[in-house]
Amino acid sequence: MKTGKKKTGLKSKLVSLIIICLITFFALLIALTFIQRNQSAAAGMPGQPGGQGGAAQGPQNGAGNGRAATVVRVTPVAPGTIENSVVINGDVLARNQVSIFPTVAGKLVETRAGVGDRVSRGDIVAMVDPSRPGEVYSRSPVISTIAGTVLQAPFSIGDTLSAQSAVFVVGDLSELRVETFVPERFVSTVRQGLGAQVVFEGIPGETFYAEVDEVSPVLDPASRTMRIRLRFAGGTGADPRIKAGMFATITLVTNTRADVPVIPRSSVINTYGSWIVFIVDENSVARRREVETGIENEELFEIVSGVEIGDRVVSAGQNFLSDGDPVRIVE
Repeated sequence: MKTGKKKTGLKSKLVSLIIICLITFFALLIALTFIQRNQSAAAGMPGQPGGQGGAAQGPQNGAGNGRAATVVRVTPVAPGTIENSVVINGDVLARNQVSIFPTVAGKLVETRAGVGDRVSRGDIVAMVDPSRPGEVYSRSPVISTIAGTVLQAPFSIGDTLSAQSAVFVVGDLSELRVETFVPERFVSTVRQGLGAQVVFEGIPGETFYAEVDEVSPVLDPASRTMRIRLRFAGGTGADPRIKAGMFATITLVTNTRADVPVIPRSSVINTYGSWIVFIVDENSVARRREVETGIENEELFEIVSGVEIGDRVVSAGQNFLSDGDPVRIVE
């Protein structure tokens, strides 16, 4: 029994000793933290060695406020030409493209033209047999209603046709068009004669020029787009490499302003709905300016007010600036 009591007493003493050590450790830790904070506060006071107001400061600007100069690039505000554009996709089509239908239903028994063949208006391009079991009728001719080139021939001899089956699609390839659909938000800027640039995946590295030739008076209610057609500059397809059915990427120039103040797009910062820039004055100090912008594109902004021709606008490093900050300009 005595041995059990001795072991219990030793355990109690050991636990008490551990608790006392932990309390002492935390007390020392709190005291050390308090001393370090007091030392940091004393070091930051003006007039103390190493403090912000002491003799060990870094370089000061001309105003003596002790702020280090921010490295920036600048671009002078200059007059220029800016274009606003929209990029959409389209397809190359024949200027006049018509489907040729039979006058009666029946079996296709003869074709007199194939894809790529040239046909004239009034030519018989196919024959349809309208006979039924137990009845014999004369063959009915399918007549081309326009002159052009056969673009599609979807049926083969022996196929059964209805009066709504297009035996051939004939188009006039003497003058090609590019058809595309403009989103609703841009339709107010689209008009006949509007210029455009067209590129093709099949003709890489080359740009072709076109202009809007046809504008639909209504929008498609399903897609909320307006159909337009463009003709190539110079009349015909201009280049024999351009083929009907090609996929085209079209850049429509919706607005152009010439001889207006422009600055790089990267210079302008949107802050709570306002557009601001920083200019650098003759003392190498950044000045914040709120500007009014005009049209824009991927590279430039037109500036309506807020800066003047010749002002040096910060085009790199402006995100780290505040009004009145000293700057150092690099090329």
